[in-house]
Amino acid sequence: MTCVGRTPAGMTDVTDVRRPARPRQVYPSVRSALTFLRRGTASSRRRPRSPGGEGKGNGAGRPHCTVARMCADSPRSPQFRLLLVMPGHQLVRKGAELGFHIWSVWDPSLIEADFAPRIEEFSEQLLATDFDDETSLRATISRTAQSHGIDAVLHCGHGSSVLPVVREAWRLGLSPNPPAVYELLWAGEGDDRVPAEAPRVGVETLTVNGSHHVLGMTAQRTTGPPHFFVTGYLHPAPLTDDEQKIIGALVEERLTESGYRSGPAHTQVALLPHGPRIVSCRAHPGTDRIPLLFEIARGFDLEAAVFRGLQGSRPVVPKASRYAEVGFFLLPEGRLETYTGTEDIAVTPWVRGARFPYTVGDRVAPIGDPHARRAYVVVEGDTPEVTRERVAKARQDLVTDIRAATP
Repeated sequence: MTCVGRTPAGMTDVTDVRRPARPRQVYPSVRSALTFLRRGTASSRRRPRSPGGEGKGNGAGRPHCTVARMCADSPRSPQFRLLLVMPGHQLVRKGAELGFHIWSVWDPSLIEADFAPRIEEFSEQLLATDFDDETSLRATISRTAQSHGIDAVLHCGHGSSVLPVVREAWRLGLSPNPPAVYELLWAGEGDDRVPAEAPRVGVETLTVNGSHHVLGMTAQRTTGPPHFFVTGYLHPAPLTDDEQKIIGALVEERLTESGYRSGPAHTQVALLPHGPRIVSCRAHPGTDRIPLLFEIARGFDLEAAVFRGLQGSRPVVPKASRYAEVGFFLLPEGRLETYTGTEDIAVTPWVRGARFPYTVGDRVAPIGDPHARRAYVVVEGDTPEVTRERVAKARQDLVTDIRAATP
């Protein structure tokens, strides 16, 4: 187990515009055009680590606290110690700003190079381990939890590492959800009876002490036939009240039947002629900047709600006042030769976030590959049609020369 956190040159282009009141900064170069410089408040700087933290924990005689004990009446939030597996840097930052002490765990082969230092900045420690080695992964969870007196372990992603982490956390008394719950949540995932052309929505929920709360629904944008690759997301999904109630009830039923007691969930639902059908249900917040869409459209901080839910706080979600959409840049597969237009995207008034992590010579993944979602633009608008047009305009502004991949 080692610490990680170095970033290769040219891999730090990130825009994370999250507050409308902030003035937009114009950057002088192509390389920095999509780099957002967080400035001003002390909460955005790294919080000093607690003195003596290395020597505290179960080794010193303090018993483990469960999530249920975290929800006690005493306001202990500044002391909460969490072990997060596969967290995004925005989630870690938000937890640290709320006073949580966070240890993060990632597989170095899975984490994006420019995200590692951002995660490390707001973590007490960023730990690396091989997720394919279950023994090593569980040992990392156990050792870290006992060395630092961790209060709860949360897996923030998906994949083969979920069950080993949950099993170890359950053994240590640091998870409110037994391992079997996750297998029940995944029931039917990969069912090929759902046609590719069926419209799909993502449903974000937060479960607090066994009570499920539907936070909102996000629609998929796709390429259309024949492949229906996902090209972005629109929030809120343009659904009627009745449609939302039916979909929400279906998701809550899955969560209840699985025995899910605490935490966020992202459920993908296909809208079929005979009614909605769950495609997947995973115990983590929505990815691909869905939390940012919630913040733009509703003024609701989904990531902060996850942490407050651990304290027993139930979410209150405002109605959406606008639409927000993330669109992935639709680039051909190959090697990037040149690119321009990032300056124009960065200063466009309705652009609320963007990322172009490539440098000249980098391989660009094809549309449909999950890695193709690394480059995106986030816009706001009064209607779904307006946001669609604005995403299309941003895609036009980004001009690239990509050499086709050779067989």
